[in-house]
Amino acid sequence: MQKLAPIDLTIIVLYLIGMLAIGFFTGKGQRTDTDYFLGGRKLKWWMVGMSMVVSDIGALELIGVAGSAYVVGFSMANFDWVGCIPAMMLAAFIFVPFFWRAGIFTIPEYLGRRFNAPVRTTMAIIWGLFMCAQLGAFLYAAAVAMETLLGWPLWTSVLLTAGVVGVYTFSGGLAAVVITDAVQFVILFFGSALILGFGLYRLGGIDGLIAAVDTGAPGKEHYFHLILPGDTPHPFSWSAVLFGLALVLSPAYWIGNQAIIQRNLACGSVRDAKKSVLFGAFLKLFIPFVIVVPGMLGLALYPNLGKPDGVYPHLLATLLPDGARGIVFAAFLAALMSSVDSYLNSASTLWTMDIHKQWFRRDATPEDCYRKGRLLTGIFIVAAIPLAFVAGRFGNLFTYMQTMLSLFQGPTLAVLAAGMLWKRANGTGAAAALLAGLAASILLHVYRCDIFIAADPYLYIAWWSFVVALCAMVTGSLLSAPPADGKTRGLTFTKEDAHD
Repeated sequence: MQKLAPIDLTIIVLYLIGMLAIGFFTGKGQRTDTDYFLGGRKLKWWMVGMSMVVSDIGALELIGVAGSAYVVGFSMANFDWVGCIPAMMLAAFIFVPFFWRAGIFTIPEYLGRRFNAPVRTTMAIIWGLFMCAQLGAFLYAAAVAMETLLGWPLWTSVLLTAGVVGVYTFSGGLAAVVITDAVQFVILFFGSALILGFGLYRLGGIDGLIAAVDTGAPGKEHYFHLILPGDTPHPFSWSAVLFGLALVLSPAYWIGNQAIIQRNLACGSVRDAKKSVLFGAFLKLFIPFVIVVPGMLGLALYPNLGKPDGVYPHLLATLLPDGARGIVFAAFLAALMSSVDSYLNSASTLWTMDIHKQWFRRDATPEDCYRKGRLLTGIFIVAAIPLAFVAGRFGNLFTYMQTMLSLFQGPTLAVLAAGMLWKRANGTGAAAALLAGLAASILLHVYRCDIFIAADPYLYIAWWSFVVALCAMVTGSLLSAPPADGKTRGLTFTKEDAHD
């Protein structure tokens, strides 16, 4: 235990014990799928809002966003201000209330009602596989920090994290996830603010930070700019941010990500579901200051750091005094656990409700689904352990996650938006959109070096795969029979919904 003092270790141990206690306490009395997957539909809106935010800024963001900010600077704030808040407003006033009133468990369940069973299953498999892969990446992110602070080998950190999160998620389901996330948000925000404060104090404030960064160095001339020119070699030029992030990846994430929407569905009313998203959007205003700016501080303090993904753990290990280091490390664990528990619970929900119940046990009772969900939770956390070693082979973790999302988020948005807003959209069009969009994103990834300026053009790929999928959606729908009378009733957005 190289970097942590006894007081730091005491804080961390108490934190872990507290998280386990919440899981066991919350799980008492749960018997049905609604209890386990939706917290009995009685979760508080403010807790859900905090849970949404801390799940979105989990370990990958602390490690990956800080690492990317170390390289490209303040433009990473676009992922919160441009890439979250507008889409969250759209979700709050159109999609989330609609999903809540439909009484669904999952986004694929809505697509099954709106289109057909194959579309539902395809989307469930895509999201289910993605979530399982991400679990491995989250566990690897924990290992990066623990190696820096504790000197532990990779497998030790992975097993410890998987064990703690797996136990309380298995025990308490979504209710445990949201309650622990609310606690973790407070710890995360406070802990990251400590790094920000100590870092700025070390450099002499904002002016010291600007003076310490050589903005004349190659690639650093726009380091403190939010908007980058269109010909920048980084993946965050204004055109990529506008078309790929603001118009595709962000809306697809906030209205189609099961790990996010599932929390809103657990609120006690439509009004509370709306409030949860709006509260989350408000909290997002402050996130760049406690995640992006620390990465920039890292460049000013440690300009020769070999691996950008190590900047946040390095700041944690070298910048803070005893006691504060334990709080911030607990904050990192909070971010990590919020990511793992969210994806773990949502993956088990998808595979239980959209695969198991849909294809293997149509007569499954709520109690059967509850038991199956807990079993799958255990299976997925065990399966994520070897996937952590796979994720470690990639470079920047944030780029890894966004690249994976860009493979299918464009088609996802095209199908969801058309299904919600266009009554003429049908199952044929949805299937065509998924196939064409996925094919386009794969081809663009294969030939990206010949097409795009940016080295990691995932934002551009997301945009063009969305355009291809939307064209296929319209063409396929218009060339085939319209939905049967009554098929879209209650499944498409209407004027009455707008005034709800």
